[in-house]
Amino acid sequence: MKKSLILALLLLVLISCGGGGNNSLETVLESNDVVALQQKKDELTTQQQALNEQLKQLDEKINELNPEKNIPLVTTFVANDTVFNHYVELQGSVETKQNLVVTSEMGGILQRVYVKEGDKVSKGQLLAKVDDGGMSQQLAQMQVQADLAKTTFDRQKRLWDQKIGSEIQYLQAKSNYEAQQEAINSMKQQLGKFVIRAPFSGTIDDVITEQGSVVSPGQTPILRVVNLSDMYIQTDVPETYITNVTKGKDVEVQFPVLSKTMDAKIRQTGDFINPENRTFKVEIAVPNKDKDIKPNLTARLRINDYTNNEAILIPQSIISENAEGEQYIYVLENQEGEKAIAKRVIIKTGQSQGDVIEVLEGLKAGDSIIQEGARSVKDGQTVKIITY
Repeated sequence: MKKSLILALLLLVLISCGGGGNNSLETVLESNDVVALQQKKDELTTQQQALNEQLKQLDEKINELNPEKNIPLVTTFVANDTVFNHYVELQGSVETKQNLVVTSEMGGILQRVYVKEGDKVSKGQLLAKVDDGGMSQQLAQMQVQADLAKTTFDRQKRLWDQKIGSEIQYLQAKSNYEAQQEAINSMKQQLGKFVIRAPFSGTIDDVITEQGSVVSPGQTPILRVVNLSDMYIQTDVPETYITNVTKGKDVEVQFPVLSKTMDAKIRQTGDFINPENRTFKVEIAVPNKDKDIKPNLTARLRINDYTNNEAILIPQSIISENAEGEQYIYVLENQEGEKAIAKRVIIKTGQSQGDVIEVLEGLKAGDSIIQEGARSVKDGQTVKIITY
């Protein structure tokens, strides 16, 4: 070591002494002599190599005399019990069971449409009427005949009650009257099929067929009636969550188009596993006070399928794995001031959410866990704790 230092000093002296001589850098550059230039370059290269070697030896000695240079720097955090919620993130669409395209039971010309788009209607309200093809006139004639039959029946009944007339006349009059009434009732039922009424309370979303058009029974769409009060979201959930995603579970619902988020609950879960995609259906009730949520609107769902009220959470980035597949992290022990010993701890993890994961075994509340620097320490190594 001493000889190397002396050599370095001699080289420095030679360099300084030669600065003003014939072999100075300025003199050689001005000579334009290629051989002299190359010799000067070789001389300086040799000097540089000798100096680099000396600097290396100096660094090694400094490190030897300053052991803290090799102590890894780490940051830590304290493990605490906290509430941990795990969510299943899915996508669904808004639906309503009261979203119906109304048709006519009877064919004919659409004689009248009594509502327009946007109208609020009540269940049973008259919406439209199809031309009955003269059946109303037939009913009027039948009513006249029924009135005559009733008059005849009433007269025969009074006579029969007074023991006047024959029983056969009374029974014929009664039978004729009852037959007329049944015919009228049947005709009224038929006429009722030409009238289109609201199947439930809601809003006229669309008038599909114009007045005067010919409609076919049960085929031609005439109106769409929608009730936005009873809305729900339907989604398919993988079968692996069947024990945790149940009726009554909390759900965070996001509507990206509306920039709206709300809390809801699962109101129904399906009992059938779809064999094609191994999922089951879930319905989530959605309050729609402002009536801004529409059928088929896309929704993002975060279903709370797991909760631990006393969970210890750590960043997933600090977890390592040994050759046996065991997960481990480093904690501090024997801490004195800013120094401590790194101890490797085998852990068992549970659910993860984002960049954190639940630790089920291996840690307890109050443990100091190495975070930054966790990948560069070894078991039993002294570490220096830094804070920001």
